[in-house]
Amino acid sequence: MRCLRCGICCRETEMLLSTEDIERLERKGYTREFFAKCDPKGYITLRNYRGYCVFHDVEKRRCKVHADRPLGCRLYPVVYDEAKGIVVDDICHAQSTVTEKQKAKRGKKVLKLLEKIDAEAKKRCSA
Repeated sequence: MRCLRCGICCRETEMLLSTEDIERLERKGYTREFFAKCDPKGYITLRNYRGYCVFHDVEKRRCKVHADRPLGCRLYPVVYDEAKGIVVDDICHAQSTVTEKQKAKRGKKVLKLLEKIDAEAKKRCSA
């Protein structure tokens, strides 16, 4: 898969964050309040600013934290669709460059990440 840097995946993102993602970004000097928001069910997602992820540089068409970006961003465009399971996101302009082997490998990681995020959200709600 080769990213085209179009930024469509960064537009109005709802990318879920794991505790590990949050801690990694905080170690880089970003405050949780700047980049994350929490929903009533305990799920934490990236914030948007002017229609894009807070880390997306619209002019340069790149991620400001690329080396430290959330795991979900690293695995994209392989995502979990509640109706279809593991799929390649059809909004991605580079979707045709994802091989079945990459989809399967990343898909396993997506499922593992979602299990982790679900468990973390439940802990937040019960705390």
